[in-house]
Amino acid sequence: MNDQPQVPEESCACPETEGKLTLDGSVPVVEITNLQTKFGRTVIHNDLNLTIENGEILSIVGGSGTGKTVLLRQMLGLERPTKGCVRIFGEDITVASSDHLQELRNHWGMLFQQGALYSALTVFENIAQPMMELGTLPQQLIRDAVLLKMNMVGLGPEHANKMPSDLSGGMIKRVALARALALEPKLLFLDEPTAGLDPDLSESFVSLIKSLHRELGLTVVMVTHDLDTLFALSTRIAVLAEKHVLAIGPTREVIKTDHPFIKEFFLGDRGKRALEALE
Repeated sequence: MNDQPQVPEESCACPETEGKLTLDGSVPVVEITNLQTKFGRTVIHNDLNLTIENGEILSIVGGSGTGKTVLLRQMLGLERPTKGCVRIFGEDITVASSDHLQELRNHWGMLFQQGALYSALTVFENIAQPMMELGTLPQQLIRDAVLLKMNMVGLGPEHANKMPSDLSGGMIKRVALARALALEPKLLFLDEPTAGLDPDLSESFVSLIKSLHRELGLTVVMVTHDLDTLFALSTRIAVLAEKHVLAIGPTREVIKTDHPFIKEFFLGDRGKRALEALE
């Protein structure tokens, strides 16, 4: 079986938008239309539609095999769907050239599940990497910006020369978050942001994301299985099931949907405890 998505058979009727990125909030930050994803003969998504508005925290949940990570990668421009279009800031990235797509990526940041830090680089160098790749910023500006980003995520300058192997799990997450914010993005993607953290560190990291979301005016797209994180952060929740977005809305609305996955995920013992904590 072919393990790669098929080349898009057609794009949706999107106007030419290259070079016309809209960052003022006048269009949805993310708009996915009639998306289909196939791996060989296996259909992962079919007629999937999703809109993410400026300033919200949209969390994506779903059972195993529903294509949460694939959808996230398509929003990042790392994979292309078989059909449909994915607009980011009004621009259809499914038809963007490789060079233009790389330019677009400067407007969003990504926090990977395990941090994905470069093991051979220091904390400072990891955070500076996106700025260095631009090739246009003076060294003093990069230095000041890195120290600022470190301060934003609660890391003092004494950690700048540490190696990733010297860091705790919580510190790795903070360094990775600082790197994701290095180019001052308007859009932040989070993949299981609290995975592997103990409850106290998880709560602290959730509080950090909340404050950065508010202070920086970020739009956040998050994939998580952690119900406490989900309920604490989400403006809306999108549930993937049956190859499309089965339900979307605030937590209280979504859990009313009559579907086996929603009942099991949200209304089991863990879900009830998380809802009680939220209240």
